Amino acid sequence: MRRALLVVLLVLVVLAGAAGYAYLALFRPGPPVSEPIVFTVSEGERFGSIAADLHARGLVRHPTLLRLWARVTGRDRQVRAGGFVIATALSPDAILARLTSRPDALHEVTIPEGLTVREVIATLSAAGLGAEESFQCLLDDPEFLASEDLPAAGPEGYLFPDTYDFSFATPPDRILRTMIRRFRQVFTPELVAKASTLGLTAEQAVTLASLVEEEAQRPEERRLVAAVFVNRLRRGMPLQSDPTVLYGRDDGDRTITRADLRRATTHNTYTIPGLPPTPIANPGRAALEAAVDPAPVGFLYFVARGDGSHEFTATLAEHNAAVARHRRAAH
Repeated sequence: MRRALLVVLLVLVVLAGAAGYAYLALFRPGPPVSEPIVFTVSEGERFGSIAADLHARGLVRHPTLLRLWARVTGRDRQVRAGGFVIATALSPDAILARLTSRPDALHEVTIPEGLTVREVIATLSAAGLGAEESFQCLLDDPEFLASEDLPAAGPEGYLFPDTYDFSFATPPDRILRTMIRRFRQVFTPELVAKASTLGLTAEQAVTLASLVEEEAQRPEERRLVAAVFVNRLRRGMPLQSDPTVLYGRDDGDRTITRADLRRATTHNTYTIPGLPPTPIANPGRAALEAAVDPAPVGFLYFVARGDGSHEFTATLAEHNAAVARHRRAAH
């Protein structure tokens, strides 16, 4: 009898200790926050995933305890979708209260397809999300590039064009990482595998997609433009893409002269063989998909008609005739 009583007392002590520890863990401030963190909850996201993400972001120490507490209090079903700025260390209970209250106001910014990294940075800065220098310093940092598995040559091509919602308190590195990770979501392993069947590495496919993005103004022509470039690569022909001549210009002038075509630059595909060493812009989903799935045609040339469309041809004689025809029509 005495032994059984001792066992019961011991169990009660253990339970009391566990309850006390749990209470402290739930109401004690979490890990310190060195800078404001924007935590986003997606519509319909399960609370288990939210708790795991809070732990991964360094906002809570014990995600399992948080999940159990949320279920016990019924607040796991009251969490609201949106962005929440966490600027100070909060206890798990306080974080729950934060996530079940009104989300913080977020600022919508749209990054169009085909912008260069410089233009993306200027767009983000103009939206009030940070100084251009802050973004550029990160993108010039080899450690930052390596942390996101980006080419050492730079981030051109990997800041995915899309519409994003950011709080004004979102730090520049978080903004850039969000865009890069969005690129990874779109440029899937399946697309990388398709690129491989064309003899292209993932980086080469992104570079090709940037040319398609810049050349094809009409959606129905993307796969045709991609086919021309792939066909030329296979034959060892120079790509002769006009947008590569313009890449790197700071004056905004889009005029191309014969001297420009002959000028040797790092990206001018009239003077260098094959693809440029890096993308010339940040391509969107459609261009990425077209680059790894070119149309099954034998075209080697295209010329602009002047209305945003192109005429595609398979021989140099046909191409020269098309060029002469459209020049006459333009005068």
